[in-house]
Amino acid sequence: MDCLFCKIIDREIPADIVYEDDAVLAFNDINPQAPSHLLIVPKLHIATLNDIEEGDLALVGRLQYTAARLAAEKGFAEAGYRVVMNCNDQGGQTVYHIHMHLMGGRRFTWPAG
Repeated sequence: MDCLFCKIIDREIPADIVYEDDAVLAFNDINPQAPSHLLIVPKLHIATLNDIEEGDLALVGRLQYTAARLAAEKGFAEAGYRVVMNCNDQGGQTVYHIHMHLMGGRRFTWPAG
């Protein structure tokens, strides 16, 4: 498979990994948009949010749980943080393997910034 995140999971491409368990891998984003910007990816390849099936619900919940735990570990859970998942081209998805952006360490505004 020619998936960037699968290659990171398989250690074919290096990444600054900050967390790993049997189902999830988290690493620093190479183009951070905040003082702390992690990508949290399932080890199971699922291309987009549209491809999530009922059997994947626990895994997707695991991504959110991992995001909250990492925010606490990094020290910005109480101050607040942003979690983003993009879907398809118009949603800003550039790697077609679902992933969660966890960003913290600064104030965020809406809709952008």
